[in-house]
Amino acid sequence: MGLERRRILFSGRVQGVGFRATTSWLARGFEVAGYVRNLADGRVEVVAEGDDAELDKFVEAVRGELGGFIRDVDASPLTTDAPPLDGFGVRY
Repeated sequence: MGLERRRILFSGRVQGVGFRATTSWLARGFEVAGYVRNLADGRVEVVAEGDDAELDKFVEAVRGELGGFIRDVDASPLTTDAPPLDGFGVRY
């Protein structure tokens, strides 16, 4: 099974509440790589790579931990010729 890369956009009250740090911490429990960052429009973007089932579990963990702050989640696959992502971190 190959790697899938997704862009996941979280909207709601997701900035200024520890969302990035919590998401980065949660990623350690899954076989995913990528990053989380705030967007200028108030959303939080996660770009994550892993197998399909692991990505689903990771997103559900984020929703479970931070669901009180999330109004909407929009996920879409990313196609890229870039090398695989390594590690998971916060981008500024």
